[in-house]
Amino acid sequence: MSITLTETAAREIKDIVKKQGLSAQACLRVGVKGGGCSGFSYVLDLTEDTTDNDEVMQSQGVKVISDRKSYLYLNGTEIDFRDEVMGRGFVFKNPNATHTCGCGSSFSA
Repeated sequence: MSITLTETAAREIKDIVKKQGLSAQACLRVGVKGGGCSGFSYVLDLTEDTTDNDEVMQSQGVKVISDRKSYLYLNGTEIDFRDEVMGRGFVFKNPNATHTCGCGSSFSA
């Protein structure tokens, strides 16, 4: 298993990379941090730096990285992007989450 992106999410990430003028080496860092209404919050960042502690994956032509501690909670997660009347943003489908908040940006495991 790994962290995967839908085609829509990958397209949005590629657009952001281009708009921010980042190099082709830029990758999506996905992580979790303590907090949020359910215990953990998702963290997304674009970076050109990886560490020896990172799990490195490819999905839809985007390099995705996650530190090993976060990866324990994120393995199997699919990241989608929605652009709807009520808002736009990334949506996480995490099979490890035992409870998610209403806004979808935090979870418990």
